[in-house]
Amino acid sequence: MSSGGGNYRNETHRNSNPSKPALKNKSLSTVGASSGIRKSSPGSLGGGGAAKDDAGVPGRVRVAVRLRPRNAEESVADADFVDCVELQPEFKRLKLRKNNWDTDTYEFDDMLTEFASQKRVYEVVAKPVVESVLEGYNGTVMAYGQTGTGKTYTLGRLGEEDTADRGIIVRAMEDILADVSLETDSVSVSYLQLYMESLQDLLDPTNDNISIVEDPKSGDVSLPGATLVEIRNQQSFLELLRLGEAHRYAANTRLNTESSRSHALLMVHVKRSVKGGDLAHSSQNGNTTNTAKSLRPTLVRKAKLVVVDLAGSERIDKSGSEGHTLEEAKSINLSLSALGKCINALAENSAHVPVRDSKLTRLLRDSFGGTARTSLVITIGPSPRHRGETASTIMFGQRAMKVENMLKLKEEFDYKSLARKLDIQLDQLIMEHEREQKAFEDEIERLTTDAQNQISEAERNYANAMEKERLKYQKEYMESIKKLEEKWMMNQQKQGERKMASTAEEVAELKRLLNKEISLRKAAEEEVNNLESQIAQLKISEASANSEVLKLRKMLEDEAYQKEKLEGEISTLQTQLLRLNFEADETRRRLDLGGAPRKVPGSLESLISQARPQVNDLENGEKATIANLFEQVGLQKILSLLEAEDADVRVHAVKVVANLAAEESNQQKIVEAGGLKSLLALLGSSEDETIHRVAAGAIANLAMNETNQELIMSEGGISLLSITAANAEDPQTLRMVAGAIANLCGNDKFQNKLRGEGGIKALLGMVKCGHPDVLAQVARGIANFAKCESRASTQGNKTGRSLLIEDGALLWIVQNANNEASPIQRHIELALCHLAQHEVNAKDMITGGALWELVRISRDCSREDIRNLAHRTLTSSPTFLAELRRLRIDY
Repeated sequence: MSSGGGNYRNETHRNSNPSKPALKNKSLSTVGASSGIRKSSPGSLGGGGAAKDDAGVPGRVRVAVRLRPRNAEESVADADFVDCVELQPEFKRLKLRKNNWDTDTYEFDDMLTEFASQKRVYEVVAKPVVESVLEGYNGTVMAYGQTGTGKTYTLGRLGEEDTADRGIIVRAMEDILADVSLETDSVSVSYLQLYMESLQDLLDPTNDNISIVEDPKSGDVSLPGATLVEIRNQQSFLELLRLGEAHRYAANTRLNTESSRSHALLMVHVKRSVKGGDLAHSSQNGNTTNTAKSLRPTLVRKAKLVVVDLAGSERIDKSGSEGHTLEEAKSINLSLSALGKCINALAENSAHVPVRDSKLTRLLRDSFGGTARTSLVITIGPSPRHRGETASTIMFGQRAMKVENMLKLKEEFDYKSLARKLDIQLDQLIMEHEREQKAFEDEIERLTTDAQNQISEAERNYANAMEKERLKYQKEYMESIKKLEEKWMMNQQKQGERKMASTAEEVAELKRLLNKEISLRKAAEEEVNNLESQIAQLKISEASANSEVLKLRKMLEDEAYQKEKLEGEISTLQTQLLRLNFEADETRRRLDLGGAPRKVPGSLESLISQARPQVNDLENGEKATIANLFEQVGLQKILSLLEAEDADVRVHAVKVVANLAAEESNQQKIVEAGGLKSLLALLGSSEDETIHRVAAGAIANLAMNETNQELIMSEGGISLLSITAANAEDPQTLRMVAGAIANLCGNDKFQNKLRGEGGIKALLGMVKCGHPDVLAQVARGIANFAKCESRASTQGNKTGRSLLIEDGALLWIVQNANNEASPIQRHIELALCHLAQHEVNAKDMITGGALWELVRISRDCSREDIRNLAHRTLTSSPTFLAELRRLRIDY
């Protein structure tokens, strides 16, 4: 540290827990030997009166004093006055002048004059603590002093312009990274600030209210909500420090142009694997097998280094704080006061330590009276104008020197690494087993092939032997035949003479038979002629029959037309019957209320039979429309027919409700009358395909309203629609169901619930139908869902991969991105653009082939807005740009 005041950087803004004001205490020089040093259990700062842990090593809090040189203002204002402080480094002694003839003397562990370099300060104050952390002990380095005395300069100087100016934080991380092995060890960092009693994350400014969690058994303090970043090199650590410095609170006061308004805490977590750590344990049993040794977990030491840059204490009349700056000063002084009270209680061996008076004391409970090795540097200025603040700082350091911590080595077995090792061994054994199984199967297959070859050879030999036997017997047979023929010829010659006489008789018989055959042939020819004449007559009859068939077909077409006409008239009559049914019910109700004799029919069949004459009279009149029916009958009665026992009545009723729901003016009335719940109930209870199709269409119309969407989700509508889609075969039913789900996908509030109840799975399941209308609705739903996810990610309400990608929708999206149907293509192009806007989806999209589609969309899409959106998405994503450069695509 040079003599010029310009070498000190004023303290900058950072967020940390508000400290409480320090308490005054006597110096060590005025305390008798009998006062003793405070010894506390390793539990926490508040562990006063607890017994000393036998497993711990005593370690007193070490305190060093650093004197800041005069700055430019003091050189002018105090030119006629001597410094109020005199350091004697060779005696580790400090003299504080009361006046020109009287001084107070204090002793500390180390004295750092205004000429002490940053390296000297680090080696004296922090390096022993860092070495303890690397050995497995917790450590704390803290700076305390009046505002503007160089606390932030001592701790947090980055040394960007001059490496010699590097502060304790930068030098400590250099030593840690140089000592650890990143293959087996890990170093991670959290950077926090305590501002106005609010614990905030300097690495994530949105995380501005971190809770402090204390283990009820061990008393250890943890911050589960703080950002924890793993450090691999010094450069990344410096970038984190710059990020944290940028978010720290600072203000301009009379005492410091850039005064820190918060306490900053840097927490460095070091996890190290102990080489040969398990050998000491295994030596207890000399018969330990190699298998048991391989299953023994690695011994791991976990330690935490906490570097605390406390905001400077200040007097309001000197700092000139007012307004919000005044409130900040009050919060700083209160937290420092609470810290001073705790240290005073520990120094006096009090039974009660008020550790819960401030979040700062709760965070530092392990640093004072706990299990950490603690080193405190108190920073003071030479100006006699601030002698009171300097004296208060010196007394704080004197009391802190009386606190003794119980250092405790933190070791544990790394069962996770052992589990990973066992998993690898298991995978190797499985692969070895598979190889042996494959070899065994190959051997079996070889033996089987050899056996089949031997069987084939035996069969061929057997066939050859049989062929030889057959030829042998055939030859013998032919020789026997030849001999018999010779004998027969000899017999024929002998009998030839006898047969010559009978030959003439045989010739005569043959002539008679020939004449008989000729007569039969002539009869057959006559029969053929008769059949040909009959065939000609049949052809004539067929021609006349064809003309008759044409007439019948025309009659059938006329009948079909008449049938359609009658069906329309029947539909009209059924509507009119429904209205008459309501009128009859109303009449019966009035009669019942009036006490008239109960002769009114009570069933729908009797009412219809009575209404038929009226229907016949109205048959040729004007047909009632759905709107007239709604006005005349009433919505509540129409909805009541959805629960009718007659299937036809339910079908017509749900059609009426669907037609009413198609008009926006009727939708609110239907929902208020319970129509939406009735439609959902009908969707779950009915097995009729027509009811499913019409009810799903009505729900799709109602789902275009956000309030109705909340009601559908609360009534389990997604589950009912998903079940309907799984059971439906009609493309129109699937289209209606897909449209309803697509409308629900456009609501930001229901993303997780919609996916959890099977909505996305149902959409992807319906693509098997292949109908273009169904695919268009599926694509619209996926586009709506992706848009909501993109909006939630932009607003910071969602992290992690897209739910669509997790459910496997990306493959279908990529396959249909160039679909011939323009509605499908447009929605899928929008879905791809929205998915790509979230950087965490980039790798999955590259693997799934979506990058090529995005490039195509940005160049060839017919719609300019989608084309521009794809272009912006590609150019704003580092992952996409890196992949395009890797593929040597000029974009």
